[in-house]
Amino acid sequence: MMTFIWVALLLVILSIVGLLVRIFLGPSTPDRLVALDAIGVILISSTALLSVLFGTKFFMEVILLIAIMSFIGTVAFSKFVEKGEIIERDRNS
Repeated sequence: MMTFIWVALLLVILSIVGLLVRIFLGPSTPDRLVALDAIGVILISSTALLSVLFGTKFFMEVILLIAIMSFIGTVAFSKFVEKGEIIERDRNS
């Protein structure tokens, strides 16, 4: 079972390398955004694999923090790509 977890962790790390290539050489900004979001998901899964590997529940809090930060970053980048600004100013004042 431990060999399976190590192999899965290695494959997850290799997929991060492929996504980094997509971030740096991506043809468009939305492609880069999707790759960045996928890296967030992969970080969550690799942290879960490490938690199983070490047999501890400590990493569950780290997984929650990574998920929240990844969600906020994805929403902010998506809003920036769509509208060109993240925080809208009040236009009536």
